[in-house]
Amino acid sequence: MSQRPGTEGSSVSRRITVDPGPTWPERLRHHGARALLIVALAAFITVFFPPTEGLNIQLPSEGEVAQETVTADIGFSVPKTPEELDRDRQLAMTTVPPTFRYRAEAMDSVQARLNRFFDGLDSVAAAGDTLAMGDLLRRSQISATPSQMSYLIDDDIRATFRSAAMRAASEVLPRGVVDPARVLELTTESVTVSREGVEQSVPVDDVLTSTDFYAEAVRLLPQQLPPDARELFRLVLIYHLEYSLELDVFETERDKDAVRASVPLTKGDVLERQVIVRAGDVIGPDARERLDAYYAALRAEGGGEEASLDFGALFGAALLNGLLLSIFGLLVFFARPEVYANYRWLLLLAILTAAYFGAGIGIDRGGLPPEWLPIAFVALPVAVLWDTRMALLLVLVLAAITGTLEPFSDYGTVLGVMAGGAAAAMSVRAVTRRSETWVSIAIISGASALVLLAHGMATSRPLAEVAGGAAVFAGNATASALLAMGFLWVFELFTGITTDQTLLEWADPTRPLLRRLAMEAPGTYAHTINVANLAEAAATRIDANGLLCRVGVLYHDVGKMLKPHYFVENQPDARNPHDKLKPETSAAIVLEHVTEGARLARDESVPEVVVNFIYEHHGTQRIGFFYEKAREEAEDDVEIDVQRFTYPGPRPRSKETAIVMLADSCESAARAMQDPTPERVRDLIDTIVDGKVSDGQLDEAPLTLREVAEVKDQFVSILAGVHHRRIEYPGTKHLTDSEEEAAETPAASLPESA
Repeated sequence: MSQRPGTEGSSVSRRITVDPGPTWPERLRHHGARALLIVALAAFITVFFPPTEGLNIQLPSEGEVAQETVTADIGFSVPKTPEELDRDRQLAMTTVPPTFRYRAEAMDSVQARLNRFFDGLDSVAAAGDTLAMGDLLRRSQISATPSQMSYLIDDDIRATFRSAAMRAASEVLPRGVVDPARVLELTTESVTVSREGVEQSVPVDDVLTSTDFYAEAVRLLPQQLPPDARELFRLVLIYHLEYSLELDVFETERDKDAVRASVPLTKGDVLERQVIVRAGDVIGPDARERLDAYYAALRAEGGGEEASLDFGALFGAALLNGLLLSIFGLLVFFARPEVYANYRWLLLLAILTAAYFGAGIGIDRGGLPPEWLPIAFVALPVAVLWDTRMALLLVLVLAAITGTLEPFSDYGTVLGVMAGGAAAAMSVRAVTRRSETWVSIAIISGASALVLLAHGMATSRPLAEVAGGAAVFAGNATASALLAMGFLWVFELFTGITTDQTLLEWADPTRPLLRRLAMEAPGTYAHTINVANLAEAAATRIDANGLLCRVGVLYHDVGKMLKPHYFVENQPDARNPHDKLKPETSAAIVLEHVTEGARLARDESVPEVVVNFIYEHHGTQRIGFFYEKAREEAEDDVEIDVQRFTYPGPRPRSKETAIVMLADSCESAARAMQDPTPERVRDLIDTIVDGKVSDGQLDEAPLTLREVAEVKDQFVSILAGVHHRRIEYPGTKHLTDSEEEAAETPAASLPESA
């Protein structure tokens, strides 16, 4: 629920916002401006989603039976789906042979490392130091048994090892040795070896791995060497080996990118006059793909003869869009006259509708799934600013129009839009603060997912496809809801509507004005809290906006904090400064709390709908106490200016401000009662309310007599309970007597407004 100030404006905007005048030109201007919005929206939708003659074919859904034979009027290609294209590209890239770069420096590096290793062995062997030899082997990460170490101490065997290792480095390594892990990754039967800028294709079987290198090197040893000596030799080579073939990642990826780009985007061609589907055939996935491709080809053909614009169809589409939009327009006209009267509100509704279909244009042109249609972005602001029923009908109208547009004509899309929009419109009942937007998002996502699941089960759609659509809807709901709530303050500023979320923010007691009121005029603040509770309960009783009543009351007396001691509730010592003032001066001070309170509120940017409470809670009542005092003091021939003792008004113009006027007076009077029995409280309230009615203060408020009676009953129920007669305790009876005596003083007898 939200609150709206009176329609205001100037010039043309004001003339088309207020009620139409009595003359036909004024009525024509008033209603014509509103009809123009529908015409403009219908034209916008039709221009960007035009019907064409070539697109009038009926595309059956998958699983249905074709009612007629469809023949291609133009030749076209059937594109691959994103999944198929990605699969084909991945397969194509697996056929690209990797490129290995030959490292000639590997041979020299391995030989140099081997020479340093064997030179070290020669030194420690010559010294006969087995401990030093063990340290040398450990530094080379070679674990040798005592018997294997004896081979290295032997000069002949050590020389044989050196000779075989050097031959392996100079004869086997130049043939190309690669890391075995790279070979395991190969998906091709050959690789490309680049030697000094020359590329050569080599079969995978001819590529040597480190295992092959060790085997070739061991065969260079004499046959009579025992196995443990050969194993020691292999360990020496493992530590000192460097691969002479290194994967060239850049060249390999460039080759893969070239092959990926060469994969065709289509998977078949359909010739002109070729039959796409025959009557009576069941529409399978392939047939549906060909039909979709045919539809896309006709659209891409543009102004060709087969797809030329049919102006009759164009006019019919515009008329259909206009009629559907008129359904919502008629609801506003008949059921929401206050919305129809305010052109800025209608303009915002038109902007939201245009934004929805504008997003649809981007979704269609960008090839995005239709689940991205932002229906929640439209439904949420309308429901928050106005009400759920308006938002719900707008959603249904937009869903109906969406179903007539070729890109979104699938029935599942229409159901999703209806479900998501309806959930968004009704979710605002569960959201009272902007921080609870995620509750609305969860409701929208859940409702859309359930509808998609039910429709998917009914049409035997794959579960993965349904889950994908639900995930897109969830993302859409998140983005739309956050965007709508983020722009809500802009919508409030544009329309002048104050939402409940904004009212809750202004009810915060730490707001500067309320904090000042509590500190500088504590009596007024206490009175304000009591009146707020009373007014909120009464408003809720008659289905008015209780929250607005509470917030309005919190600010209705902020003007008193400028001169708090001139008001009786802030005079604890019963000393009344009005006793030393003229009645006119006292009345001016009392009247000032209205005008100054409005000024203070506007300086703090308090919403106008709350400022109205400051002006209207006293209406145009007369400050009777000072007026009568002025009459008593005036000479017989002096006429009293009544306006100097009358509040500026206006009178209450809403149920909420009228309730606050009554609550303000009733609470003040009940607090001053000496013996507050329920019967006396009821008589008091009847007297006060009847006095307001007879004075005409409620003439402009839309309160019925029944509602006034219910408000009085609620006041009696609360005030009789709050101001009940209490038991006098012997130990505190003297305090009670003092209070009763104080009640007889002139200050206490003054009305609270004094």
